[in-house]
Amino acid sequence: MVRKTKQQSLETRQQILDAAMQEFAKCGVSSTSLNDIAISAGVTRGAIYWHFKNKVDIFNAMWSQIESSIDDVERRYRNQFPSEPILVLRHTLIFVLETAAIDPKRKTLLGILFHKCEFVGELVSLQQIHQAMYLENFERIEKILCQCIEYDQLPKNLDTRIAAITMRSYICGIMENWLFMPEAYDLASCAERMVDAFIDMLKFSPALLCPSLCPSVAPEKMP
Repeated sequence: MVRKTKQQSLETRQQILDAAMQEFAKCGVSSTSLNDIAISAGVTRGAIYWHFKNKVDIFNAMWSQIESSIDDVERRYRNQFPSEPILVLRHTLIFVLETAAIDPKRKTLLGILFHKCEFVGELVSLQQIHQAMYLENFERIEKILCQCIEYDQLPKNLDTRIAAITMRSYICGIMENWLFMPEAYDLASCAERMVDAFIDMLKFSPALLCPSLCPSVAPEKMP
């Protein structure tokens, strides 16, 4: 009986999350009330409050489900390529772009985040949470880039912070623009080439090198 009750609770929680995603995608996060979510999910407001504190808590739970899949994929590639961090980075980025296009839930959630979420009122706290996540992601990306440098797969004088900022901007920019008009092109089929283009940038762009570590070049003498 206890096991069945726990399973029912998990099912209700997921039912609420699925309904919230539908309502957020349809009306936007700010314009969606907990009552709207309760009606869509076929539950009471009390049931929502049993599982979640507010809309911010619901949105974060939705986001955590999606992000955990990326963590799992990255771990899998680390096991597959233990001495090739550049391949771990490549395959993980391809996965991020491909799933944005082919995974309906991830596509919907990213569409909400990029185009249906105003950081006003109670959602200001959501903005602060995601700002903190962005900073953590920069450190996480830098760590991967440093591993690539250690294995001589990227330049020794790569400016890892600028490279991390550029990478996040590049990947998020691609997804945001594609989600605005997904009929423009097939993101899933372009993902591999887009990621390879960025990795080539990491390897060969002088603008991503740390100036203090760049070899000095003597100025040419005037004739």
